[in-house]
Amino acid sequence: MKKVIVASHNPVKLAAVREGFERIFPGEVFVVEGMAVASGVSDQPRSNEETRAGAIQRSAAVATASRGDFYIGIEGGVSTNEDGMEAFAWVAVQDAVGRKGKARSAGFFLPPRVAALIGEGKELGEADDIVFGRVNSKQENGAIGLLTGNAIDRKSYYREAVIMALIPFKNKTLYHIS
Repeated sequence: MKKVIVASHNPVKLAAVREGFERIFPGEVFVVEGMAVASGVSDQPRSNEETRAGAIQRSAAVATASRGDFYIGIEGGVSTNEDGMEAFAWVAVQDAVGRKGKARSAGFFLPPRVAALIGEGKELGEADDIVFGRVNSKQENGAIGLLTGNAIDRKSYYREAVIMALIPFKNKTLYHIS
């Protein structure tokens, strides 16, 4: 049995990590635990670089503060370009000996009302709750679920990024991390 420490107590992130590990390592047993740590970045990261740094720093913080086999940081962020405000997430994984994997989720564009609220200083989850009349949607289906009618929910959205971040651990010889 392997212990996976996630830099969050959010049940959606914990479930996404558990499912990601189970899918990429079928037959192995994982215990997934959450731990709150600081990201070292803004509460609402506003660039690809800041979001990536938040995931990496969360992963490193749980590795320093706990004992496990894998440490995971997941950070959601936004970035504005000529097409509007794009939402995405970064996942950073490291194991007990410091080997690392990282992946970025797919990106999607936010509605102008949500983007405007973020521009005023709100976090994405708070903006979603205001626009969609929800409470704590970030611990449920999130922006992606609200916008797709749950064709993709927040758990499945993160799960795919977790799986991609685990590719080097699944293919150790190809990534020279054995």
